[in-house]
Amino acid sequence: MSTVTMLRARRDDGVREKFVRSAASLGTAASLGTAEFADWLAGRRLAHHFRVERVPFAQLDGWSFAPDTGNLAHRSGRFFTIEGISAETGTAPFPHWEQPIIRQPEVGILGLLAREFDGVLHFLMQAKMEPGNRNLLQLSPTVQATRSNYTKVHRGADVKYIDHFVRPGRGRILADVLQSEHGAWFLGKSNRNMIVETDEDVALDDDFCWLTLGQIGELLRRDNVVNMDARTVLACVPTGQADEGALHSDLDLRSWFSGVRARQDVRVTRKPLAQVADWVRGPSGIEHEDGRYFRVVGVSVEADSREVGGWSQPLIEPRGTGVTGFLTRRFGGVPHLLAHARMEAGLLDTVELAPTVQYTPGNYAHLTGGLRPPFLDGVLAAEPARVRYEAVHSEEGGRFLNAESRYLFVEADESEAPLRPPPDFCWATPAQLNELVQHSRYVNVQARTLLAVLNSGAVTL
Repeated sequence: MSTVTMLRARRDDGVREKFVRSAASLGTAASLGTAEFADWLAGRRLAHHFRVERVPFAQLDGWSFAPDTGNLAHRSGRFFTIEGISAETGTAPFPHWEQPIIRQPEVGILGLLAREFDGVLHFLMQAKMEPGNRNLLQLSPTVQATRSNYTKVHRGADVKYIDHFVRPGRGRILADVLQSEHGAWFLGKSNRNMIVETDEDVALDDDFCWLTLGQIGELLRRDNVVNMDARTVLACVPTGQADEGALHSDLDLRSWFSGVRARQDVRVTRKPLAQVADWVRGPSGIEHEDGRYFRVVGVSVEADSREVGGWSQPLIEPRGTGVTGFLTRRFGGVPHLLAHARMEAGLLDTVELAPTVQYTPGNYAHLTGGLRPPFLDGVLAAEPARVRYEAVHSEEGGRFLNAESRYLFVEADESEAPLRPPPDFCWATPAQLNELVQHSRYVNVQARTLLAVLNSGAVTL
């Protein structure tokens, strides 16, 4: 091993040890104990004025439907648009469909600022209001901003702490990777997920607090507290866990995944929103004629804690609560997760690794027999003794309204999750998935939520 390689290995081990110590630190932190967190968050909610009201499309300030395409866009030409796509897979139960989708080609920043206090790494977390969250205020990363926001297209206030992530030399980069967002509702959307360590004194804004990774894990056991953007960044924590005893080598796992991607014959084309089949536009919503999947709606927002105090925008509102979970088994004493190479029309590479189950059950209630999603019924029927983790988490509250999923780890046996699963499924260790998360477009955002649960110590398999 060369001297350079040895030094890099020692550096990586030192970084991983920082996260291990932080995950083991529970209950207390530099600025806020876990027991006091609920009161602190309630206090931040009372300190501000928030209001979200549904409005018809005609009352969306700055937004309009283009006369030629019917696409819903902002007059600035920035932020995002609601457009249409047509997807062809040729496979049951949905060989072809069309739908509205969010197109937001700019890359945002999801950044966690880290600093050691008394030898323990802490993360600067923000109590952030997002209009789509059912409880409005949740724990977000230090920075959660689209390029339009941090370049101030809205002509509002600066994004707090943004310099730590956009100015070179402000800190030590612990993680930095482009990751996809929801492939069912975004077209080609990705964000830069970053963790940056600083040794500077950082002025603590009233809406921010320092928490250890272990404390965040404690909060991940609670419903609707830690937001999606924080969870995806926490999934990028380099755990450095050994993968001895994995059923498949890293190379075999990647080869299987590449094979699934290669044989997927998916064609996704953009089309004008006005021409999307099976969807109906009314004064206050765009919805599927069967009443399934989701609606596009409009909201008017007031929030005095945000960079601008008021705005309006469209949001996607799903029909029902999702069920998202990994089936788990031990092989040779080593925990494994049953990963699904899942096709989603909005993903840049079409297929990413997803949890075993990732569905909104109501969207599939009309299907029977072999058309039912694999493993869904088993997860829905799982007795409590087999559920190792369960919590309801919100999806991206800046673009989705009341979008929630039950996230689970469910123990299984051979009858429920066979050693040789269907072709689009494969057993992988958490360490193997964590290694793939260090690269772009391998692990989808829902699977990253469940990896964040593991990385933070919210559950041990």
